[in-house]
Amino acid sequence: MFSVSYCLFAAGAAGGVAVAPLALGAIGFTSAGIAAGSYAASMMSAAAIANGGGVAAGSTVAVLQSVGMVGLSTTASAAVAGVSGTVAAVAAVLI
Repeated sequence: MFSVSYCLFAAGAAGGVAVAPLALGAIGFTSAGIAAGSYAASMMSAAAIANGGGVAAGSTVAVLQSVGMVGLSTTASAAVAGVSGTVAAVAAVLI
């Protein structure tokens, strides 16, 4: 049982790190900027309206745009791997 959980943890961790940039691109956070008409554009618009015309540095939209443009940092990769691996391991135990 434990070996299956460890394998799924590793697969989930690797999969999460690989899929995160693809998922961000799919919702509109691209290396060329926020795609017009995308979900990301809607998020940016709402954030700008809420902040009086600009997107605040460090906000969710700003961080996601940064990741969409340059990819995940080492720390962010570790965090994504930890969370996605844990989800996969919990799913393995529940199944």
